Amino acid sequence: MKFTDWGIIDYKEAWDKQNEIFTHLISIKNTPDYLKNKDELQQIIFCEHPHVYTLGRNGNEGNMLIQEDRLAALGATYYKTDRGGDITYHGYGQIVVYPIVDLDALGLSLKQYVCNLEEAVIQTLAHYNIKAGRADGATGVWFDYNTSTARKICAIGVRASRYVTMHGLAFNVSTDLSYYNHINPCGFVDKGVTSLEKEIGKSVNIEEVKNTLKKELIKLLHT
Repeated sequence: MKFTDWGIIDYKEAWDKQNEIFTHLISIKNTPDYLKNKDELQQIIFCEHPHVYTLGRNGNEGNMLIQEDRLAALGATYYKTDRGGDITYHGYGQIVVYPIVDLDALGLSLKQYVCNLEEAVIQTLAHYNIKAGRADGATGVWFDYNTSTARKICAIGVRASRYVTMHGLAFNVSTDLSYYNHINPCGFVDKGVTSLEKEIGKSVNIEEVKNTLKKELIKLLHT
């Protein structure tokens, strides 16, 4: 499995690059060359984005709480995308992961795949001695979901065609959470957001977090 780090990259540029890889993988799926090299063709991309809001294909535009003409003042952009899920924010200090993989080759259903993405983040957080979990009826990784202090640390939104995936997860490490004040994150009006640094009360090295998350993804997304 190939891991690539695109560093800090504009959201639209990353989306275009994802689409190119995604479309190519679909086009060669089940060909002799693909079947010989399918393990090596699975890839997971890490990156960070400058401030951007993205809306899933079935998301509610009403969950964007400011007018688009005010985005420039925030230094942010806005895109309607082809992933699942509702609206979310990407920005500095957030690890974004885009697995472009063939679920058939990995022996995973789409539901299992999403669960494994969640589990990779849950286990990464466990390295920092904090316990997070899932929520019934809501994707992503949460703290205290069934309480008045429910807060989300990782959003997940994916697209799949012929069991090939794109888009992925967004994991808040040292993210400026004030940017979430301008949306109903993931469509929720009664849930908060958080970050790793907020939960543990101290700064962390984002490269260290990436390396831990990479190890957990290798364990959970394997042939």
